[in-house]
Amino acid sequence: MQIQRKQIGYLVGGGLKENFRVRLTVSPQEIQEGAFVVLQSGDWNYYGIVTDIQLGATDPRFADEQMEGRFPAHISKALHGQTLYANLEVLPNLMLEIGPDESTPEYKTWRGMIDAGLKDEPRILPVKNVPPHHAIVSLADEADIAEIFGAAGEKGNFVIGYTREQNHPVCIDLDKFVQRSSGVFGATGTGKSFLTRLVLAGLMHYNKASVLVLDMHNEYGFDDVASDTKNPVTGLKTKFKSKVRVVGLGSGSTIRGQTPDFNLEIATSDISTADIETLSRELNLKDTTPTTLNALYMSFRERWFAEFRGMNRETVTIEDERGKRKEVPAEGSVAKWADDNGVNVMAAEALHDKLRRLFGKSYIVENLAADSVKNIIDSLENGQHVILSYGEHESDLDYLLVSNLLTRKIRNAWEHKTNEFRTHGRSEPRPLVIVVEEAHKLLNREMAAQTTFATIARELRKYYVTLLIVDQRPSQIYDEVMSQLGTRISGWLGDEDDIHAVLSGLAGRDALRGMLARLQPKEEVLLLGWGVPMPLPIRSRRYDEKFWKELLGGGTKRSQEQNLKELGFYTALG
Repeated sequence: MQIQRKQIGYLVGGGLKENFRVRLTVSPQEIQEGAFVVLQSGDWNYYGIVTDIQLGATDPRFADEQMEGRFPAHISKALHGQTLYANLEVLPNLMLEIGPDESTPEYKTWRGMIDAGLKDEPRILPVKNVPPHHAIVSLADEADIAEIFGAAGEKGNFVIGYTREQNHPVCIDLDKFVQRSSGVFGATGTGKSFLTRLVLAGLMHYNKASVLVLDMHNEYGFDDVASDTKNPVTGLKTKFKSKVRVVGLGSGSTIRGQTPDFNLEIATSDISTADIETLSRELNLKDTTPTTLNALYMSFRERWFAEFRGMNRETVTIEDERGKRKEVPAEGSVAKWADDNGVNVMAAEALHDKLRRLFGKSYIVENLAADSVKNIIDSLENGQHVILSYGEHESDLDYLLVSNLLTRKIRNAWEHKTNEFRTHGRSEPRPLVIVVEEAHKLLNREMAAQTTFATIARELRKYYVTLLIVDQRPSQIYDEVMSQLGTRISGWLGDEDDIHAVLSGLAGRDALRGMLARLQPKEEVLLLGWGVPMPLPIRSRRYDEKFWKELLGGGTKRSQEQNLKELGFYTALG
């Protein structure tokens, strides 16, 4: 049985470099920019999205002069149909061989060659040729969506949203999603956090990767209230009680009045001089800082931070051999250490002044009650998910220091585990996704070279670690990091530089620019990049009780055979 799609027009021109032109046979008001369409031609289906809708006329006079009132209604209508028209521009993306009509002898021959191994099984391919003139163009139906993006209900397929025209479910492949770093973007107020919650809920439910959320604003763990609608927002800990561990920063900290599973404290011996150098912009450190830090490390090794914190700024009065009194640095002072180690006293004291912002942090302690960093790593390795909530420590300084230090430790653990797996055949590391809010603070051009995150984005895919970066200003993220992102999920962006950053490195980006700029400010997103077969604007799912019921309650599975059958051909029987 051949599937009946909604026919909307026919192909009249274009090509692979300039897009296809389609003459509409329905009202242009029935079609939206971003519509997913299928061009049917013989044995092949071509898939693309509408990037523009243009009005045209066989003669400009017919467009310039109104016919209504000049002619009877039936004549005006007939002239409209013959002289005025609308064309679509369609960006072609994929093609699929569907074979001859199943009722013909040619179909048996075609199917027999596949079964005999003389011809490959039909599969989705990038567009390499063009259909002929007047190929039928239709809106994609649910089977087309399932064939390209995967069927809802199949394991590993997560419904991220629905097509805007016909409300068909659109999936992302979570196995593919975690293989490369990804990004969720959108201007402030477009619902990035809700969209990120959706994706994280899917990953946690699918349970093929561990998730570490660096939750700067305490949004993901416990229940919350939406700032704009004042509606309750379900926390991930509420739905995944045993799978999710909420960690508070600092001893005795609470998150939204609730007690976390445990607290993160950082030992002074864990703070490296490199961790301080990553704070150069935040602390306004000078060019002399690396020299001073290196001297501190050479003097005290891993104890350098505690020793430096314990130094004073005191002086003592002494008499020289002539009985003249003078002030000299006291024992245990910064100046005394600097003099003894050939370090510029003013540079050392300036650094000591600037590090006072860290010296007083309650979560930095000399003696740990428990190794909470190891506890986090163990939890992630054992298949649990960790949400690190910063509580009252929400400053950029706290976020930069703790996030970079923690991910440095995690990176070392996963590299070690991967090398053990590859060299000695130990157990394979569990994939890990690190979620980074306010990513531009850690991944801007100045910081990217110094932080662990840029290394993760570039190199750690082979060590089973990827990033999910969440940001409202993608243009401020280092372009080398943006180029490493696989799946990109973007809400509306108003800034031209931000739009350019999200589309960087993608084919057809010029055609997608307007589409991204014209998304609805809420609940519409554009799926892009390596992690999805083709770009597509969708209406995102709502993060509500219906979502949780559908996610945790399971769904009806559809087989690949069903999808192929609905697309117009059958697989071999038994």
